[in-house]
Amino acid sequence: MERLKKWMLIGLVSLLIVLTACGNEIEDPLNWEIESFDYMNQDEEMVSLDDLKGKVWMADFVFTNCETVCPPMTYNMTKLNEALVEEGVEDVQFVSFSVDPNVDTPDKIKQFMSGYDLAEADWQFLTGYSQDEIEAFAQQNFKALVRKPDEGTQVDHATWFYLVDQDGKIIKAYQGFQDVPIEEIVNDIKILQKS
Repeated sequence: MERLKKWMLIGLVSLLIVLTACGNEIEDPLNWEIESFDYMNQDEEMVSLDDLKGKVWMADFVFTNCETVCPPMTYNMTKLNEALVEEGVEDVQFVSFSVDPNVDTPDKIKQFMSGYDLAEADWQFLTGYSQDEIEAFAQQNFKALVRKPDEGTQVDHATWFYLVDQDGKIIKAYQGFQDVPIEEIVNDIKILQKS
C-alpha cells in the first residue's frame, strides 16, 4: 500500500510538471521574420526594427481617416493595454503602421492618438513611406492585405493584432476588430517576457 502511494505521488508530481511546462510556451508559433525598417513616428522620430529588438510588441495596420474598422481596433488595443496594466505587465510596445501614409502626417496621427486612452502605453504610430511600400511590407512580413483603391478615401487592410517577440519575429496573430482574445494575448505576452 505504501509503495502504491509513493508511485501515485510520483505520477501526480510528473503530471503537474508536464502541465506546468505546457503553459509556458506558445503553441504553434508563426515565427515570421520581419525585414528591417526605419519609419517615422508621430513625433517625427525614426523608429527601426532594431529599436524594437529586445521588447515584446503588438502591431496592427490602421489609418486616421478610417470610417469602419480602425476606431474599434484602436479601442480594443486600449482595452488590451488596460488589461496589461491591471496584470502588472510592463515593457510592451504598441506599433501601428499607417496604411494611408500620404494622408497620415505626424500631426494628423497625433490628433488621432489623442482620442484614445493609451497614456500608459508606449505607442509608436508609424508613417513616412510610400503607399506601395506599406502594401508590400504588410504582405511580405505580416501576410496581410493592404490596398488603397484608385477612388475613395478608404483603404482595405487586415484587422489582425500581431504579437512580435524580442527578436523581431511575428509569433501569433489575433483578431483585432471583434471578439478580441485579450486574456489570451496577455498570457502570451507573459510567456514571451519570461523566455
